[in-house]
Amino acid sequence: MSDEVIVRAGANAKPVQKTLAQRLLGEQAMVDFGESLGGACQGRRAVVFLEGDLGMGKTTLSRGVLKSFGHHGAVKSPTYTLVEPYEFSTARVYHFDLYRLGDPEELEYMGIRDYFEGEETLCLIEWAEKGGMFLPVADIVVRISLIAGGREVTVVANTVVGAEIIAALEADLEFR
Repeated sequence: MSDEVIVRAGANAKPVQKTLAQRLLGEQAMVDFGESLGGACQGRRAVVFLEGDLGMGKTTLSRGVLKSFGHHGAVKSPTYTLVEPYEFSTARVYHFDLYRLGDPEELEYMGIRDYFEGEETLCLIEWAEKGGMFLPVADIVVRISLIAGGREVTVVANTVVGAEIIAALEADLEFR
């Protein structure tokens, strides 16, 4: 499945042809997909929006992403703290959950821009639509929806980095 996505880079905007869709059956399949996604993101600075209704598996997917970096502990949704930082020898991963955000401006007060700095920083953001103009453009958007017996995950690139992530993800999924 392929859709045209416009890279938002001002006057130099150009179309990126990258979309990936996968059917996942069961929680372990979501964790495994997240682990592949995390591997595809390594070595890059990336912003990933996670979209889906409550209970769709956004935090489960995040658990897989973190596992790819070497995390083996519990992963909870940072619903009340807004962000949970994870430090690894090769990267920093920030897991945001903006579900309970009262006003997007709160992100400015907490220094949200600082989280997006650094060469090997990955930001996973649940409920990004609540962040308004205080969030950067996502490199990829991961949409999770309910299907019979599981979930469908659609990954859409918004940037060249996002297209590179999807290409690496496709290559990894071919070998699983």
